[in-house]
Amino acid sequence: MELRCGNAGANTVEDHLRVLAACLEQVPGSSHAKLLIRVDGAGATHGLLEHLEALNTKRRTVRYTVGWKITPEDEAAIAKLPQGAWETSLHQDGSVQEGYQVAELTGVNTRDGWPEGMRLIVRRVRPSRRQHKKLTDFEKQTGWRYSITATNIRHLWGIPGSHQVQFLDALHRDHAEVEDRIRTGKAVGLHNPPSQSWQINAGWMLACNLAADLDAWLRLLTLHDQDELEHARTGHHALPSLPPARPTRRPRPPPHPAHRTDLALGHRVHHLLDQAHRASGRHLTA
Repeated sequence: MELRCGNAGANTVEDHLRVLAACLEQVPGSSHAKLLIRVDGAGATHGLLEHLEALNTKRRTVRYTVGWKITPEDEAAIAKLPQGAWETSLHQDGSVQEGYQVAELTGVNTRDGWPEGMRLIVRRVRPSRRQHKKLTDFEKQTGWRYSITATNIRHLWGIPGSHQVQFLDALHRDHAEVEDRIRTGKAVGLHNPPSQSWQINAGWMLACNLAADLDAWLRLLTLHDQDELEHARTGHHALPSLPPARPTRRPRPPPHPAHRTDLALGHRVHHLLDQAHRASGRHLTA
C-alpha cells in the first residue's frame, strides 16, 4: 500500500513501477526465479507491461495477467468469434461455472505497440439488472457483458492444461482475493483516513502496512487451510496447535534430599536463600 494524493491518476505508470519494485524487494531471493504478477484493469498500460517483459532474464521468468479495458476494436474482434469458440468457464477448484463462457481473442484482435506474444482472453456472462445501465451498445445488442484479460502465459511448466483459456481465466479471477485484504486493511485502521494532516494519514498507512505484514505471515506460518483461516477470523476456534519439534522425553526424577550437600555451595544454600528473602534494612531517601 502506498499513500498518494487525492488527485492522483489511476493509470500512473510511475506509481505502479514504484509499488511493484517495493513488492519484489519483499520476495525472498530463492523465489525470484519464477514470478506471477496479477494486476487489475489499471495495470493495462504500455509502460507497465513493457517493464514486466523486461524483467525476464535467463534466470528469472516473469508471468503476468492484467485486466483490459474493452474498446470498440475489441468489440469488433469479439463479434468475429464463432459460437464454437466459446467454452464454459471453470471455478478455481476445476468445477464447471454455469452461465459463464470464455474464448481466445488473441488471433482475432491485433493491436500494434503491445508486447509480442501477449494473449487476450475474453469472458462473457449474462448481465444482471443493475448492470444494464453500464452496458455498451454492442453488449446490449448481443445480450452479454464482456471482460478481457491480457497475459503472457503460454504454459506453466509442470502444470497440465495451463495453456487453456479456462485455466488462465480462473487464474486471473483468483486475483479478486485482494478485496479480502482491503477489507482486512480497513478493519485495522485503513478506514480512518483521509485526514487534513498528511502526517496522520502517513501514520495510519504505516500502521496498516505493518498489520498487513503480520496478517500475511500468520496465514503463511500457521493457517495452512482456508477453513482454519475462516475459524480464526470468526473466533470460533483457536489457532491449531503445532506438533512438538522432537519426541518428548521422560521427566527427570527429582533429586534425593540426601544429595543436597553435594552441590557446589553445600550447606550454605539455605543460609544464602534466607539472606535473599530477608527484607533489606536500608531505606531510600526522597
